[in-house]
Amino acid sequence: MKRPLRPLPTLLLALFVTAGQLNAAEKKPAAIVPTVITSTSMEMWSTDTETRSIFKENVTVTGNNLRLTCDKLDVTAVRLVGKDAQAEKNATLPSLEKFKTLVATGNVHIVQGDREVTCGRAEVFPGEDRVVLTEKPVVIDNVGPYVATGDRIVLLRGERRIFGDNIRLQGPPIRDLGFEKDKPIQAPASLPRPTVKP
Repeated sequence: MKRPLRPLPTLLLALFVTAGQLNAAEKKPAAIVPTVITSTSMEMWSTDTETRSIFKENVTVTGNNLRLTCDKLDVTAVRLVGKDAQAEKNATLPSLEKFKTLVATGNVHIVQGDREVTCGRAEVFPGEDRVVLTEKPVVIDNVGPYVATGDRIVLLRGERRIFGDNIRLQGPPIRDLGFEKDKPIQAPASLPRPTVKP
């Protein structure tokens, strides 16, 4: 039996698994899988409030049932604030409090479980639980199978919503709801006449 249509999830947000996340079935901490980013080149720099990293060529991100490949990945993270920030002010690689944005561009391909995304640009906003896919996005859910395409596709985590512009959704076939082919079509004996008020 096929599972019913379910909203397409935000695929990239799997990058932000917290150590406190519990596996509901086992009631113990879920295994924490580190996120690994590889690329041909990388540059990182920081300000007092943010750290920015740009990965170029052969970019691959793996972790937590996720694989992402693209030509370029631009990551912005918010730096620690308060007394902890003073201790690391001169550190080469600062601690990061949270991701602000991730922007994957060029031949973006994301696979997570039975879902797959291809597009030219994927913008992830973890604080807003929002992913914006542009430049010919295609979202495939192999369970249906369902395929969504459009000019722009937005995925919202938590709200379990998907929306966008000029969307085309293709799903499995619907059974024929028309007349049975082996029975003759009969017209009704009489049709009701419309009532006209003077």
